[in-house]
Amino acid sequence: MEHVLLGWPEAGPTLTLDWRSFSYAGKFVMSNTGKALVRTGEATGPPVGDDGAAAADIVAAAAFNEDRTDSSVCWIRYITVREDRRGEGIGPDLAAFVAARARDRGYDRARIAVNNPFAYQALYRAGFRFTGEETGVAELVLDRPLGEGSGAEEQTSDRARETYQTGLDIYRERADADDGPSLSADEREFLAEKAGSDPPVPVDSRG
Repeated sequence: MEHVLLGWPEAGPTLTLDWRSFSYAGKFVMSNTGKALVRTGEATGPPVGDDGAAAADIVAAAAFNEDRTDSSVCWIRYITVREDRRGEGIGPDLAAFVAARARDRGYDRARIAVNNPFAYQALYRAGFRFTGEETGVAELVLDRPLGEGSGAEEQTSDRARETYQTGLDIYRERADADDGPSLSADEREFLAEKAGSDPPVPVDSRG
């Protein structure tokens, strides 16, 4: 598979995705974020169809821009993986790819907010860590330093495990709250399986 950086926000890149197969497809037609994608290379047409058609070989996409108050931070706003390719590690690979490109551009950190335990796990695999912060829409904020060697930090220390589990505990508490957001049976099973475990080993930076 091929990782492609379509452009940074100032270039105004847009991307048409099939809304039936991709979450947040409508966010990618906006030109105010940078875009990156993963494609299989099995189809012949361009990655972005001028006629509004989605390219058949796109399996994942990311949108990102600079933090509004901190020019050293690159925010990944959305990552989406085609429905039939989820669970293959494509999302973490793409997040790591975007982080590497942000590092090359001079950013000090990459940041993202996630709203479910599966996305939390995926971003941990991309080298991100829970900051302890939440957004106003009940998302957990994860952060990845972009300095040399930052993607390979030790993940088996007590502190790393505690930080990782703190984020998962927030999802567990929400699931137990009477007025909390509902979790699927798969999400509840995942949270139970990960109790007390170390964070996952990060993928490479796709650099």
